[in-house]
Amino acid sequence: MININGRNVKPEELHKEIINNEQRAMLKQMSAYPVIYYYQSLQQLKFELLFRENTIKAAKALEKSGIKFTTFTYSFANKNYWNRLANGGFLLREGVNPSEGMEDILKNGKLYATECSTGIAIVLYIAVLYTIGPRAFNTYFRRLFLMDWQFDEDLPVYHSFGEDFIIGDVLHFKNPDFSPKEPWWRAENVVFLGDDKFYGHGVGIRDSKTIINFLNGKRKDNPDESAYLMRMITRPNYKTIFLLR
Repeated sequence: MININGRNVKPEELHKEIINNEQRAMLKQMSAYPVIYYYQSLQQLKFELLFRENTIKAAKALEKSGIKFTTFTYSFANKNYWNRLANGGFLLREGVNPSEGMEDILKNGKLYATECSTGIAIVLYIAVLYTIGPRAFNTYFRRLFLMDWQFDEDLPVYHSFGEDFIIGDVLHFKNPDFSPKEPWWRAENVVFLGDDKFYGHGVGIRDSKTIINFLNGKRKDNPDESAYLMRMITRPNYKTIFLLR
């Protein structure tokens, strides 16, 4: 259910304002769930829908970039833009505009390799860039650090539990019986693209059955439990990011 400034709103009431089919699909999902999504204004809602749309755009762009999958131990990045730290994370070099650092990952993906959680972080930062533009992005994200779930304070991210999956959400497949020889496949973090399609760094764009079958092929001997899609949902705090425009 969608609530704008204290009033519940049906998706069809917003169709004059929101003509993009992908964003309309998001509205339909929100309206169908018993969860109430509160917004102070229509502009705040439209910002979230745009951000979600840009998350999909960023995920598809990263998929095409050629960025490689690896563990933190063997991660690497373009040295012209990023310093690789001892822990495997990437710190933006002094004098480099944050927007240019993120854009280089898409342009020269073959010069980068990292694991799946950092891949999702890259998607979200690119989505921010697409949504607020390079000028604001360069103002708020001066010293970008890419590693795991460590986000800049201006990109607050939170986890919740439920089944109200919306296009653009970050979701998680868990592999309880992962092989100790390949512990990095204990889970796969993904962006929900809609229609049972997900992007995960290391698996690409796949449906849920394909991802589960892939993870089940990375289990220990004599496993007891299949991989599965968790009820955990990860979302940026869209309302906070809305203030950065």
